[in-house]
Amino acid sequence: MRYCESPFFYQRRQTREIVVGDPQHGGFIMGGNHPVVKQSMLTCDTMDTALSVKQTLELVAVGCQLVRITAPTVKDAANLQNIVAELRKQGCNVPIVADIHFKPEAAMEAVKWVEVVRVNPGNYADSKKFAIKEYNDEQYAAELKRIEEKFTPLVLEAKKLKRCLRIGTNHGSLSDRIMNRFGDTPLGMVESALEFAHISRQHDFHNFKFSMKSSNPKVMIECYRLLVARLNELGADWNYPIHLGVTEAGEGEDGRIKSAIGIGSLLCDGLGDTIRVSLTEDSPREIEVCTDLLAQIPTLSNSRWGETPSSPDFPFDPFHFEKRETPEIELNENTKCGGEQLIRVVVTRATFDKVAPKIRPKDDVKPEAVYEDLNIFEIDPTTDFEINCETQLVTVKDGVNLPAITAFRLLAAKLKRLGRNNPILLKDCISFEPAPLEPKIALLRASVVIGSLLADGIGDAILVRGEAGGGQSLRLAYNILQAAGCRSFKTDYVACPSCGRTLFNLQTVTARIKARTEHLKGVKIAIMGCIVNGPGEMADADFGYVGGAPNKINLYVGKTPIKFNIPEAEAVERLVDLIKEHNKWVEPEQKEAVAQS
Repeated sequence: MRYCESPFFYQRRQTREIVVGDPQHGGFIMGGNHPVVKQSMLTCDTMDTALSVKQTLELVAVGCQLVRITAPTVKDAANLQNIVAELRKQGCNVPIVADIHFKPEAAMEAVKWVEVVRVNPGNYADSKKFAIKEYNDEQYAAELKRIEEKFTPLVLEAKKLKRCLRIGTNHGSLSDRIMNRFGDTPLGMVESALEFAHISRQHDFHNFKFSMKSSNPKVMIECYRLLVARLNELGADWNYPIHLGVTEAGEGEDGRIKSAIGIGSLLCDGLGDTIRVSLTEDSPREIEVCTDLLAQIPTLSNSRWGETPSSPDFPFDPFHFEKRETPEIELNENTKCGGEQLIRVVVTRATFDKVAPKIRPKDDVKPEAVYEDLNIFEIDPTTDFEINCETQLVTVKDGVNLPAITAFRLLAAKLKRLGRNNPILLKDCISFEPAPLEPKIALLRASVVIGSLLADGIGDAILVRGEAGGGQSLRLAYNILQAAGCRSFKTDYVACPSCGRTLFNLQTVTARIKARTEHLKGVKIAIMGCIVNGPGEMADADFGYVGGAPNKINLYVGKTPIKFNIPEAEAVERLVDLIKEHNKWVEPEQKEAVAQS
């Protein structure tokens, strides 16, 4: 199976064109050679028509091309008529997506008023109770028949009204039926979506796109690669467009880094027709990140067809993450890398000189080696080379005329062909801009380059140089490793963006939870506004804080609810109590008093 023509050059996946709305009146064609579409989602109550219109206009003003609005009930879905009517009255023709979970009847109402309906196969016709049940083939076929009966009316109505559908699976909300047959796996996500696609095609309906979202960038990357490979196997006419997104990415640098790793790596491989960066922030900020991220792809991907030397193999398994096997070596007298060691953080001498005086003995964020002091073999992977020692650390030589992702993949492939497993030092850049990069751009570029290679299983140490600030580059390196699931030096948060289903103020609550827990190294906390993606997306989190009802919070350990209907005013402290009960709590260190001059 292949998800792209080659991992060494960029060739955009040629998808079929689908129609979103009326192209003559604000709609557009998605797929084919059309530009990647930027989208976001409202954060307000769908029943608040005026605020929904206001937030939509704010999004459109900053370049949003597709606006999603949740419709959790039939009543909410019916109010989409008023929202759309008021938008059109004000001259705004942006296509609207209705986001549907659990209620097919809400989808049947929404499809009357909006251009796109998003359905989640995991909860559209199935319930999720984390039940274990074995299905024989006859029982499984009966379940598929039941799903077809539930979904077919929406397909027929969408076809009649010339609407578009998004078949969007989420890692956190796979149905019990899928979980029992395929497990909590990328394959389960793909097969869940394909069931709904087969039903659509049975009725000659093709105006749909896919999405495969997860809060884990590595899982998300594997899911999309596997989806595209499966579509390729099914036939040339299965070339449906793809929506890319890392769900529950969080806020600030962490949210941007996670999104850049997942979305950016796939864009560089030619996948993706529309994207959303899901941040626990005001929605217009998502569009700025979308715009900046898309602008980096031509620089970070290799579009020079034929100029890349051929290699016989993929240097990694694109469908199952496995870290490239390397021997353990010494970087210096204090630090080893490769083998079972952590992926190490290397800095330049200039950065070390800036940050070293500020490092305290117990600090987790600190340089582990200095680039100029390393015994390292710098290689131009576009040429033939020999290497006789597997314990030699290698990297790509600066100035090689390839984007960094391509160059390091090629280096790994050529080492594999030579039968060598040398540890590799990854760099975020191997050529330099005339002037320092703006910090937000340096963050995105480093995250895409290093994050995508780590997701490939390549890399034993990393070096960030695109960020000019010494302390900032060091922090960015550690944040990339944490977002890619390679190291844990601080609390990890899975935080969903707000929407109309959210039962508390996500930004405020996230800030309160972080203020109490951000010192808990190695603890993962999920902060979820409602139950839609809650338990499943929290499966690999230690603790969950989930909106259960207005002003009421449910607390989870893993995917198991432990405490219910806690008043919101008490919930953060009750979460701390729960962490203490499970022996994950440590008291924060007292910050050193600043000497008075």
